[in-house]
Amino acid sequence: MQTLRTAKIGSTVKVVKLHGEGAVKRRIMDMGITKGVDITIRKVAPLGDPVEITVRGYELSLRKADADMVEVG
Repeated sequence: MQTLRTAKIGSTVKVVKLHGEGAVKRRIMDMGITKGVDITIRKVAPLGDPVEITVRGYELSLRKADADMVEVG
């Protein structure tokens, strides 16, 4: 299973599934990360936290824990 955290910098991936429960999953969906959307990995900080992505035309930074909840393909 590949997650947003393990995707390569510069690649464009499609969201397959969101893991997580309740409020955490809702917060990720509120940011525009939903099943089927394309995400481009822009940058990853030196220690891996945060991950900077482009989703639905805007830039977004995600913590490692949140990026691990997004399964991509």
